[in-house]
Amino acid sequence: MSVNLIPVPSYYKYFNSTYRITEDAEGNLYGHRLNLRAAEFDLATDLIDRILFDVHADIDRVNDAEFIDATEAERAYYLRGDGPIFALYDTIKGIREQAEQERRQLGPQERALVTQLRKQTFTMWEDEFARRAAGEEPQNTFHTILPPKQESTSGQTPSADNGEAGE
Repeated sequence: MSVNLIPVPSYYKYFNSTYRITEDAEGNLYGHRLNLRAAEFDLATDLIDRILFDVHADIDRVNDAEFIDATEAERAYYLRGDGPIFALYDTIKGIREQAEQERRQLGPQERALVTQLRKQTFTMWEDEFARRAAGEEPQNTFHTILPPKQESTSGQTPSADNGEAGE
């Protein structure tokens, strides 16, 4: 069993997507990057060294609450669909739009509610993917507003665009 020098899980903002590092029982590290075309995290272990060792303004370590908040903000922005998750996204959007119409920041109770709703949708996505993996019917249907993925002809690695917002 190897000993890792970073605490796991650890969470990051990698350009405009979220990324987490986990480990298996043998101590092997795995990276997972949010794919906004599929709504779930894709295996992206090839980015671990870059995330841990590159000094770049668009790579930041975040705590688990910030990770959940950023992940759900991205999903809500880039995904459209039907089902319980999207009903909660609509609730969050309504709270934010109301404050915007009143030309004010969200109040403490509103911020707490948005945070709680995002935690709830994050868990709901995990449950949704577990149901789908078990062969059960999905409770949510969705599509991305991102343009169709272009096949790379420039020799870039496939991880350069897997559905995340901007790099």
